[in-house]
Amino acid sequence: MTVFSSDTGSTNPAETSAKESRKASERVLIVEDDAQLRSMLTQEVDEAGYRTEAVASAEDAMPVIEQWHPDLVISDLRLPGNDGFSLLKEVRSRSQPPCFLVITAFGTIPEAVEALKAGADNFLTKPLDFDHLLLCLERALEVRRLRLEVERFRSSRRIPGFHDIVGSSKPMQKLYYQIQQIARANGPVMIYGESGSGKELVAEAIHRESDRKDGPFIPVNCAGIPESLLESELFGHAEGAFTGAHKSKKGLFAEAHRGVLFLDEIGELPLSMQAILLRVLQDGKIRPVGANHENTVDVRVVVATHRDLQKAVAAGTFREDLYFRLETFLLTIPPLRNRKEDLDLLAIRFLSQYNRELGKNVRGFSSDALDLLRNYSFPGNVRELQNVIKRAATFCQEGAVRAEDLPERLRGVSSLQTARDDSAFSLPPSLLDDKRVTPLEELKLRYVQHVLDQCAGNKRRAAALLGIGRRTLYEYLKKLDLPETGKSD
Repeated sequence: MTVFSSDTGSTNPAETSAKESRKASERVLIVEDDAQLRSMLTQEVDEAGYRTEAVASAEDAMPVIEQWHPDLVISDLRLPGNDGFSLLKEVRSRSQPPCFLVITAFGTIPEAVEALKAGADNFLTKPLDFDHLLLCLERALEVRRLRLEVERFRSSRRIPGFHDIVGSSKPMQKLYYQIQQIARANGPVMIYGESGSGKELVAEAIHRESDRKDGPFIPVNCAGIPESLLESELFGHAEGAFTGAHKSKKGLFAEAHRGVLFLDEIGELPLSMQAILLRVLQDGKIRPVGANHENTVDVRVVVATHRDLQKAVAAGTFREDLYFRLETFLLTIPPLRNRKEDLDLLAIRFLSQYNRELGKNVRGFSSDALDLLRNYSFPGNVRELQNVIKRAATFCQEGAVRAEDLPERLRGVSSLQTARDDSAFSLPPSLLDDKRVTPLEELKLRYVQHVLDQCAGNKRRAAALLGIGRRTLYEYLKKLDLPETGKSD
């Protein structure tokens, strides 16, 4: 299965914000001995949203590569000292090397072809077409991102799972260790975690890691059983104990004998039942409703809650003695937002599951879809992610999951949006001098200055609004005596 797939051309604001956020983290090193061209390249790449560094030689580039770890290198082939070929060979010898774009004069195209054979991603001829440069840059980085994602996924697949729990992050590794230690001990366990974080999976893992693994695992949702039936469900009842009790019935505690009883949402247990549970935990005996005798049971009780039980104790809705009995072994499950490095593996796990269930062959995720997933907070945790992937697998028609296959809440306008509204652009009150005829060239310079001010110094956007090439804009900047470096959006 193809895990990650390229997807470009989106104009959705949230997707645009995700792309801009991704660009802001990517590093581009420019190696060019021509100072003017080096400055122009730096300006272009910087205004496109990438982080940039620029040096004049291959010798100066090496320390930057060692310490700064660029994602892409743009280098002239002809450099003083060591040439671009030497730099390319050095870069390609590294693990997870950066992309490499070659700049060459028209007459050295055969050399550029040799550079491609040596591992360069593309070459550009002088004079440079900056739009083409940025397109090549973006495509090269996209390929590198996909390659790294595939490598990361393959590496993740080799990490053994912990029963049915997915995750290899440090918080989850810590949780796995705690589960193993607690499983070998005796006594009740309390699992705390937000809704959808996987509390029942943790309870099952405790059962499987313990010496009770051959015994039953009985899950109970305390909030899902009416209070009037709860005692009978947990402890059973004798024949004739109440209207409708035509025969005796074993309770869930008896069903879980020599195994584990998992009480989910323990905070919803009524106070009257809390007292009975405390007594069972203390002496290991249960009394069915309407019976005149007690039965001894061997059950390990594991409880779970998303509520703050200490606050419930203070409010008088949860018994303090029961709380201290339960919290001897306390496990806290980290929310998904605190282990985002596990998200890719979880997404692939769920996609594989729903491919099987739905009889589909969805081949992974586009980079834009992954960006949206990674930038979303998932307040509903793993369960919400699972539902999102199920929806995406259902609606995806072919190929990989795309951004439009994800729910609207993931694709909505992001607070990170940085795009400017061109409708807010204002014309100057007057470009003319009332006291004299303004020469045309001066008028042009005034207007260029005004548009540049409106664009907050962003030369790329100013050139687009003016309908001129950026080389032409740079000529105006020289006449205005403005520096070639400036602000970016």
